[in-house]
Amino acid sequence: MPEATAPDDGDGVRIDLISGARMEGLTSMEKIRLILDSVRDGDIVVLEAGLSPEEESKLIEVTMTEISPDDFSGIEIETYPSTQQPNQGLMGRLLGKEEAAKKLTVIGPANQIETLHKDEDLISALVSRK
Repeated sequence: MPEATAPDDGDGVRIDLISGARMEGLTSMEKIRLILDSVRDGDIVVLEAGLSPEEESKLIEVTMTEISPDDFSGIEIETYPSTQQPNQGLMGRLLGKEEAAKKLTVIGPANQIETLHKDEDLISALVSRK
């Protein structure tokens, strides 16, 4: 699939908005690589469909192995709405089943994105240039 390219003028922050349809055909590790490769380049990634809890855990695990003091400071990740679903039934919670819910996930370099506010229907973030 062709990648979008933008002029590298050094002024501004690139935001990749990735559709659920694009992520649907990828394996978990392909999703993680797509996200981490963009974030390592200093881009902010917004996922239309979000990640499963298992994929989020694996993303964090892989990120931790790639952190280096001079090169990559890690990621900041926020999901809307929350992955916790208070109205889920007792059996579903006990069996670890999640109801399919639309969610939006924002992921960016830890040294460039700071969550200012998050509630059930809003994520506010401050994004700085490198």
